[in-house]
Amino acid sequence: MNVAQARAAARAADATLVAIDDEYYPPLLREISDPPPALYVRGDAALLQQAQLAVVGSRRASPAALRVAQLLSSQLVRAGLHVCSGLALGVDGAAHRGALEAGGRSVAVTATGIDRIYPHRHRALAAELAQSGCLVTEFPPGTPPRRQNFPQRNRIISGLSLGVLVVEAALPSGSLITAGTALAQGREVFALPWSMLHSGGRGCLQLIRDGAKMVLEVQDILEELGPLYALQQDGCPLDCGDENGPPSEQWLLDLLGFEAASLEALADCSGKPVAEVLAALSVLELSGRVARTEGGYIRC
Repeated sequence: MNVAQARAAARAADATLVAIDDEYYPPLLREISDPPPALYVRGDAALLQQAQLAVVGSRRASPAALRVAQLLSSQLVRAGLHVCSGLALGVDGAAHRGALEAGGRSVAVTATGIDRIYPHRHRALAAELAQSGCLVTEFPPGTPPRRQNFPQRNRIISGLSLGVLVVEAALPSGSLITAGTALAQGREVFALPWSMLHSGGRGCLQLIRDGAKMVLEVQDILEELGPLYALQQDGCPLDCGDENGPPSEQWLLDLLGFEAASLEALADCSGKPVAEVLAALSVLELSGRVARTEGGYIRC
């Protein structure tokens, strides 16, 4: 199928085709070793270019994992990030709902055609995501769910995102495949520290053992993503700008003095999302104009 035929198929399915050379094609996804040549999108295609974190986990998730996925997703969108997941049962669905219920937006990457919703019980959720986010797939309309398409779908979930949070995963699991593709793509990997007696969480423990960042609260994620978030938002190297700081960060320098201020206090004073404040702090810290201390941040 050529691009013209694919665009026609997308229009017939009430979707948009975003080819790899289109302006709306997500730049992070374009950088992976095997980017899809085109994406079928239902909803806001521009959302694919914005900063997001993938939240994935078990389809047969425990009640605790579902609560955590929903809570962390709501906190992530309040901090200024979008949530990306795979529309599956369990953790994926809880992550999407947490983002939407917090008034945020979410991206669902599917392993079927854009006109086929799988699982069927997520049809209402998919409709809501198309209104407050987007659905995206590389598979042409009419493609049914096939086992071999799910690992292929996973590389898009991680490829769109700054990092991947694995909430709960057994050994083996599809979530570990997503974590593996994230590592291969140079993305950050986060995992929750479950008890070794919880078989459903052993995959997370293995990830932490192998170098994933352990997550006890959303702040653990935001601190790690600060420089990456700054890169994607500003579209320039971390050391760009003159020594007095670009105007986009001057507002933060004006709030800082020689007494330590916490991240939360700076967000409250500025009225800006925590993730945006953290991104600006990371840029200023790397350029030597801000230092991190035990009590928070100070101006140098």
